[in-house]
Amino acid sequence: MRVLVLYAHPLPDSFHAALHRAALDGLVQAGHEVDDCDLYAEGFDPVLSAAERRDYHDPALNQRLVAPWVARLQAAEAMVCVFPTWCFGPPAILKGFFDRVFLPGVSFTLQDGVAKPALTNIRRIAGVVTYGRPWWTALLMGDPPRMAVTRYLRVLTGWKAKAEYHALYDMNRATLVQREAFVARVRTRMAQLR
Repeated sequence: MRVLVLYAHPLPDSFHAALHRAALDGLVQAGHEVDDCDLYAEGFDPVLSAAERRDYHDPALNQRLVAPWVARLQAAEAMVCVFPTWCFGPPAILKGFFDRVFLPGVSFTLQDGVAKPALTNIRRIAGVVTYGRPWWTALLMGDPPRMAVTRYLRVLTGWKAKAEYHALYDMNRATLVQREAFVARVRTRMAQLR
């Protein structure tokens, strides 16, 4: 499969960088064609400008500033999102990617004001996510990152894509053994992605 990896962490020596490498290793091991989109390294601008918002509903205009990322998204058969949870959500750069690239005419179409899924090219979705807090605090807040990966992204595929979610909660207190086990789990699960 052609797999688009959306990676969102600014530090190349972070735990998340190790998770990113493990995900890539597993996907390559499985023989997938991997498009590694490191949003920070690529200098992706997450800010939706006033002009972009004005053109948002016009598919003839709305993709002009993000066309390379649109092409990559539309070429993918699977999507893997690797990101930390900050303030109960994804980093702004990933949220901005969704805002600027998941446009009408790209991830959905509008027919008489009703959104219809358009990411039917995506068959598999995976999230690799860390949380600084225990699982129960995320649950109290409704776990927005989990909902984004397992529901929002699937809605855009017409519920046709299968989704899996790999989370390390309470990372700030996780032991080295727990962190290494999570990295190994991510590598293994990505190698099994079909």
